[in-house]
Amino acid sequence: MLKLSDILVERKDLESFEELVPVIQGIARRGERFFRMDVKPPYPDTPENWEDRLEAAFSGLIR
Repeated sequence: MLKLSDILVERKDLESFEELVPVIQGIARRGERFFRMDVKPPYPDTPENWEDRLEAAFSGLIR
């Protein structure tokens, strides 16, 4: 299971929510099947609907 906290720890180079979205998409495309959003992304540009946006990115609704 992919956890958002693991990605944030591993990818310290990410500086914004907009940089995080394609990372989530790439992981999903490589075959990860489950995604848990266990923390809120710490970026100043994190939108209020961040959970919906990341879920859409993971499930392929955003291209």
